[in-house]
Amino acid sequence: MEIPAINLKAIVLVHWLLTVWGCMAWLPPSFAWGNFSVFAIGVWAIAQRDSIDAVLMFLIGMTVTILTDIIHFGIYYPQSAMVGDRDRDTFRFSAGMAILSLLLKPVSCFFVYQMYRERGGDYNVNFGFPSVTRNRDAYQSIDEQDQSTSSSNPFNQAQDSKPEARSY
Repeated sequence: MEIPAINLKAIVLVHWLLTVWGCMAWLPPSFAWGNFSVFAIGVWAIAQRDSIDAVLMFLIGMTVTILTDIIHFGIYYPQSAMVGDRDRDTFRFSAGMAILSLLLKPVSCFFVYQMYRERGGDYNVNFGFPSVTRNRDAYQSIDEQDQSTSSSNPFNQAQDSKPEARSY
């Protein structure tokens, strides 16, 4: 099954709109600053179509904002129970759009990762411990001298003959 191509502009636009609507009533300025900073990196990724770094930074930023959005919701949502009757509809709309943005972010991260791969990025995740191999068969040790060299004549030249051209 082939993955559908989603435009990066559409991802940035949808999340920007949902974040603007989510910030209308109850979320703190840190929520807006964090998300809009990541969207600025997304605009950079749109402007430079061949940049691998821009897409990777946008992907990392989106994954970080998933965690920060969850933290913001956990801290600030209970305080919004004190919203008056007049502002209750605005709060419900704002909370719904912020939660919808959070639910769409993992899907968007998947599509941004596909764009990263299309642009030539190859990021392999390896959680194992680095291993150092001790295979020394591929090189020659400098501690051992070759049998044809003598210690008294290190440049392997004959005593009575003219210097020959050395092959390197």
